[in-house]
Amino acid sequence: MGKWEGLNRRRFPRVKYPCLIVLHASDNHDVILTHTENVGVGGICVILKKEVPLFTEVELELDLLDLGNNIRCKGKVVWMVQRSSKEAKKPLFYDIGVEFESVDEGEYQRLDSLVKKLASREE
Repeated sequence: MGKWEGLNRRRFPRVKYPCLIVLHASDNHDVILTHTENVGVGGICVILKKEVPLFTEVELELDLLDLGNNIRCKGKVVWMVQRSSKEAKKPLFYDIGVEFESVDEGEYQRLDSLVKKLASREE
């Protein structure tokens, strides 16, 4: 199988950018500190040690590591993929796709600028 072509099918392209994130799922009281696998203006992919059901509403706090304030917004889990593990004793991880549902216009512009800058470096 060749290079993953998911980026070209996305409405909002994402770039690899491992920023810190705090995620609070509406279906429980867990607050999860993790990092992103990639980020875009429409959503993020986070890496978790546990499943989060599809369509779960979440509250996010995203630290872009750009010296600006953390971005706080709401989102929804739109996909989940379990990573394969070759070792039985290691925990399984999940890639979780979260679509942003409410991002302040100024923060949206900040995300857009960051994604465009990083995308131009990847070309």
